Amino acid sequence: QVQLMESGGGSVQAGGSLRLSCAVSGNIVSSLCMGWFRQALGKEREGVATLYYGTSYADYADSVKGRFTISKDNAANTLYLQIDSLKPEDTAMYYCAARTVSSSCPPLGAGASVWSTWGQGTQVTVSS
Repeated sequence: QVQLMESGGGSVQAGGSLRLSCAVSGNIVSSLCMGWFRQALGKEREGVATLYYGTSYADYADSVKGRFTISKDNAANTLYLQIDSLKPEDTAMYYCAARTVSSSCPPLGAGASVWSTWGQGTQVTVSS
């Protein structure tokens, strides 16, 4: 079991950048899958990126490809989400999630329910 704590959110203007962090503590294993999700007001939580700890293989939602980059720092036990060219529609609460898997992360389309561990979230607000 791991514990997650996000940070790095804030209010920025469109076109700006943010780097979100997720501090990971507990039983970190190579079969751990990490993900970033976001939830805008009145909308369902959607997955934006996943990363498999063992291979660092990353996957992205089509809506964020080219602007979002998921990465990790093993020494710091931290997961990151670099967000560039921010748009007002990126405004949402961003959550870090984790689950153990056999060989690869679940597809983003599988939804939030297949993830077992969540952080408390960090708010990103983008103004036009």
